[in-house]
Amino acid sequence: MQWVITTTEQPPDWFIQAVKQYTPASNGLYAAQLLWQRGIKNSQQLTAFVRYQTYQPASPFEFGEEMHIAVERLQQARNTGEKVAIWGDFDADGITSTAVLWDGLGQFFQQHTQLTYYIPNRLRESHGLNNSGIENLAKQGFKLIVTCDTGSTNIDEIIYAKQLGIDIIVTDHHTLPTERPPVIAIINPRYLFSEHQLFNLSGVAVAYKLVEALYQTLSNVPQDALENLLDLVAVGLIADLVQLKRDCRYLAQLGIQRLQADFKQPPTARRRPGIGRLLELCQKSGDRPTDISFGLGPRINAVSRIQGDASFCVELLTSRDAKHCNQLAEVTELANTRRKSLQKDVQAQVAQKLTQLDLSTTSVIVLEDSQWPAGVLGLVAAQVAQETGRPTILLSTEGNEELETNKENSTPTPHSLLPTPLARGSARSINSVDLYQLVKEQAHLLHRFGGHPYAAGLSLPVENIPLFTQAINQQLRQSLSSTDLIPTIQVDLKVTVADLGKELFSELRLLEPCGMGNPVPKLLIQNCWFENAWHRNQQDWQGKKVQYIKTDFDIRDESTKNPFPGVWWGHYKDELPIGKSDCIAELDYNTFKKRYEIRLIAVRPVANSQLNQQHTALILDWRNSQPEEHSALTIEQCPNSWDELRTWWRRALYNGQKLALAWSKPYLQPPQEIWLTLVGIAKYLSRTHQLVTRVQLLDKLGIGNQSLLLGLKALKYWGFLVKTQDNHLQISQNSQTISATLADAAVIQFLAAVSEEQFQQQYFSEVPLSTIVAIVNRPLTF
Repeated sequence: MQWVITTTEQPPDWFIQAVKQYTPASNGLYAAQLLWQRGIKNSQQLTAFVRYQTYQPASPFEFGEEMHIAVERLQQARNTGEKVAIWGDFDADGITSTAVLWDGLGQFFQQHTQLTYYIPNRLRESHGLNNSGIENLAKQGFKLIVTCDTGSTNIDEIIYAKQLGIDIIVTDHHTLPTERPPVIAIINPRYLFSEHQLFNLSGVAVAYKLVEALYQTLSNVPQDALENLLDLVAVGLIADLVQLKRDCRYLAQLGIQRLQADFKQPPTARRRPGIGRLLELCQKSGDRPTDISFGLGPRINAVSRIQGDASFCVELLTSRDAKHCNQLAEVTELANTRRKSLQKDVQAQVAQKLTQLDLSTTSVIVLEDSQWPAGVLGLVAAQVAQETGRPTILLSTEGNEELETNKENSTPTPHSLLPTPLARGSARSINSVDLYQLVKEQAHLLHRFGGHPYAAGLSLPVENIPLFTQAINQQLRQSLSSTDLIPTIQVDLKVTVADLGKELFSELRLLEPCGMGNPVPKLLIQNCWFENAWHRNQQDWQGKKVQYIKTDFDIRDESTKNPFPGVWWGHYKDELPIGKSDCIAELDYNTFKKRYEIRLIAVRPVANSQLNQQHTALILDWRNSQPEEHSALTIEQCPNSWDELRTWWRRALYNGQKLALAWSKPYLQPPQEIWLTLVGIAKYLSRTHQLVTRVQLLDKLGIGNQSLLLGLKALKYWGFLVKTQDNHLQISQNSQTISATLADAAVIQFLAAVSEEQFQQQYFSEVPLSTIVAIVNRPLTF
């Protein structure tokens, strides 16, 4: 993991003074620096960014003719008494979009009789429209479907609905089809130019704009204020992967105000008692964007991940029946508890499979398993992508659905008549790789897919997985260099422990709501250490343990005598380094404990504190002479095969050039960090009773056989027992083998061996030059 500090530019004094007006309790310097770094560089921009009251939002009719047509069609439906169905989606953005249309259109159409909604089942259906659902609505006499957060690319389903006499209005924000779909109207901000105020709207915000247009057109009809929908808009916006700027930021700011004001009411007087109860269950107050991103959003998403059917979540968000909403909120909370346990299990299994991958030759991680529940794969994929710096696709063959082969006007081959097992999964991107386009290029191998540049869902025949994996890796390798796939964390500010607290928090809060394009500030704390660390399983609202770990700790440095509290989610206390360290954290306020604390993001021993360190090896041609300027063919990427190296060599000889190979070696972990990793693996294997192979340990630690033997010997004196079992190693704890004197000596010997290995890797070619010469001079074969 590479830590990168954002290049800082000292903001001018006038700007610092302008920011200080909004942070009277502090000097405003940190906030000014962050705002300046993020492109806020004049008074007008600053005012619009900080004070939403001064922002001028765009009219819903900025969507042009499509919005006018949509409003006219809804008016027609109202005037003629047609039945209207809302077709939503099962994630937080889709659920809140459906709730906004349910409440908003409910001012113009009688709910339950003239107006209904449909949420696909995550575990049985895909995102988007499907023929069976459309057919069911047609049988009930519905003549108009309004989609939200979905539908842009469902061309076949839209045509099918038209054949059944159903018109469709699409409101969505996902990727557009190559041609306009045959719908009555499509309201999608991707048709606008990229700098338009509305371009970044999520599904819930687009749905809100449709309701806003209807309110403006039929202003005498609604009995409820349009602004009462804004809390739902804020939940969907912050929970989804959209950039919170322009109208998105404005709507989120207004919505959070509504959310907080409603939560302050007595439970029986709340407008949305379901949201209020959810906030209580997750110990939040609704006044922070993180209350949504870490509280409400994951809980709403958890229902479909665990149960499949999330339809009741719309009722949870819109019903006024406090008692009923409390029951639904508790069902939602239990689903989230189950989600955490499943996610932890799948993460452990994925980590095991990752040890068998060579990441140096892997551009896109594709893993599959027959036991993985599809509902949590997106969450795990996001974590793996972040940790490895590579787009990650996780697939489940659980259930083995059959591929549809009886499509109209198609003649199935004998092979296609057989049931075809399908793998379903989720994909998450990293480092600005457009995942949607990446997957779309392999559409011929897929059954279905959809999403946007950072997240996608897909299904494909199980037999296509190997070919899909090979093709998508080759495609990304051709478009990116290896440096683009280094996992990175962007650091915004350097601070000390003494800086942490209320004043800094109030400054950083100026940037809220944070999201894509305006991330939560990452703070670098150097030369710090940890005390009073302890971990425990979480508990649900009933007091039962959840199989999801968090570690509490105190952080110290030499800037103050006072420690500062912190939490590390999903990690054990043993994973905290011993001695001085550097760490990256986010500053937060814990509403439940009434304290300021840091949320640990990454940590490493201080020996590895130099940022952006890279080791480069230079291997010259076999004559071992320096290449003259303009006379050498320089290859900057490591060859993938000897044949590739020979091709380059022959090309150089043909052009009368020398051959210079220069590529960056993988980052070498400090020996002390490798030892801590080995101890952590030993503790994990001892705790879970899992087995490991020698090759897996070598790959994970990046060391050789001799060093590994010395490391296993050192583990023995540290209280571990290592046994061989069918070509696997079994590691368990055995306190009787602890020997402090022998342990120190064994660790020193291990560290010395690793240091020697790394010295040789860093400064000497691993392959003799004579071997290179022999291979590259071998005749080429075609």
